[in-house]
Amino acid sequence: MRSIARPLFLLLAVAVVPVSAQNTVVQAENVRMDYAQVLRVEPVFQTLTGTRMEQDCGQQPTRAPRTDAKGLSRIVGAVKGVLLREDEATDQPAADKVAGCRMVPVQREFRRPIAFDVDYLYKGGKYRSRLPEDPGNRLRVRVSVTPDMSSDEKR
Repeated sequence: MRSIARPLFLLLAVAVVPVSAQNTVVQAENVRMDYAQVLRVEPVFQTLTGTRMEQDCGQQPTRAPRTDAKGLSRIVGAVKGVLLREDEATDQPAADKVAGCRMVPVQREFRRPIAFDVDYLYKGGKYRSRLPEDPGNRLRVRVSVTPDMSSDEKR
């Protein structure tokens, strides 16, 4: 029993060795915030198409009421006009009450900005980014410096 306990104890001791003893270096990130000068802002648009129903009366000329009727024919015409209008109102939908008009689908295009292409100047270098909002005349930038440790550049 004693021969099993000793290796188990050594195994547990090695497992709880602190991380710093394993030569792991965690470096703090080298980041700072600064401002860049905005040179140009150009909106990026999305084009949407919508359809809605509109009344189309076309270019049909409207008939002027006849004024040459006299006496009894004038009265009969007025009564006939009133009776026909009431019948038309009950038979036709409200949108088609105007004589010679009909409902037609009309397509329209709408443009809305969805992003902004921003050209800006920082420390003599020109950069471009696509941003969700117009930044105004200056842009807050995140500056990070990290050493390049590639094998080709070592001295």
